[in-house]
Amino acid sequence: MRPLAVIAATLAVLIARTAVAGEHNGNVQLHGFASQGAVQTSANRFYGDSPDTSFDFTEIGLNASWRLSPQLLLAGQVLSRRAGDMSDGSPELDFALADITLSSGDTHRAGLRLGRMKNRLGLYNETRDVPFTRPSIFLPQVVYFDKVRNLVLSTDGAQLYADSYQPFGTLSATLATGLPVIDENVEAALLVGDLPGEIEHRENSWLASLWYHSPAERIKLGISGVTMALQQDWNLTPATPTVDLVYWIASAQYNGPNWTFSAEYMGLPGRWRDYAPARMDRNQTSEGYYGQLTYRLSPPLELMLRYEEGFADRDDRDGSEIQRLTLGMVPSRASASRILSLGLRWDISRQWMLRAEYQRHNGNFILSELENPDFQRFEKHWDLFAVQAAFRF
Repeated sequence: MRPLAVIAATLAVLIARTAVAGEHNGNVQLHGFASQGAVQTSANRFYGDSPDTSFDFTEIGLNASWRLSPQLLLAGQVLSRRAGDMSDGSPELDFALADITLSSGDTHRAGLRLGRMKNRLGLYNETRDVPFTRPSIFLPQVVYFDKVRNLVLSTDGAQLYADSYQPFGTLSATLATGLPVIDENVEAALLVGDLPGEIEHRENSWLASLWYHSPAERIKLGISGVTMALQQDWNLTPATPTVDLVYWIASAQYNGPNWTFSAEYMGLPGRWRDYAPARMDRNQTSEGYYGQLTYRLSPPLELMLRYEEGFADRDDRDGSEIQRLTLGMVPSRASASRILSLGLRWDISRQWMLRAEYQRHNGNFILSELENPDFQRFEKHWDLFAVQAAFRF
């Protein structure tokens, strides 16, 4: 195991033991959540066999934190997530970290985090695993890809952070380095299928973010991004195949008395080298963006309306070039997605929540290659309906 992974696992054990022994202590907090969803689509597989209605969408999380001193906090979460063919529900270490305050005062705070940390990418990446903190059942898939979720979700490493509290608002900055979590979904998405060997880290990733929050967080503005250097573990050619990625998000949000408007743009420049003859060398920039409005009808009810667009290659938005280069193996409809979503949230109580969501899809860019290995069976126009029940304590 990697040294930082060992540290993270050790922290998780310490947190869990402390929470059990001292859950009534004011310095220890223990929380959890569980959700179950059902997904039905008119065509294509999304979170399981959705054309026949899939119940393969389950989330169970248990988290704890322990404030050892004003300068030191331990926190961690274990997550079981079943998501069709993308995740089988095996318990995983979602995050486990030590948060060390290096300096603090009335106008600032700075610190260091060590372990497995959620990446501060966009408005929702840090909290995407908790149903109650998402704006909808599914996050905007053209920005927060569930099909490569683990690649950008967290990092095993170290993070420096600083907050400056000013009369005009709060400025926050982070700088982190470490190794991302890689699974079979990453290889299927980046390489469009299964190739010999496994994709792995070539060097540490680097992540940075800068945020502005106005007083009372009426306005949020941010830019965040991460670099990733990967390689393929194979011996088919003298050269080692490599993939270099830069994933970045520009974010904006306005919170009114009864409504919230959010918009984000994602850019993903990528560079693939030395995969021939299995794959050709290429440079490609994917992009995605959305606008989202949530309106609070009354204290327990909230409406969500969102439109999003995403493209595998912003220079080939209609997919004609990738269809030509692959001799039709990758159809043009697989390279773009345009999605209109409408959702309703009902907070039955503080512990219980119900959601319903409808989506109209044009294109297949957001679909998982593991769940839909035969691109020729893609249906370009399709509908999705989902419901979800969630509980927390």
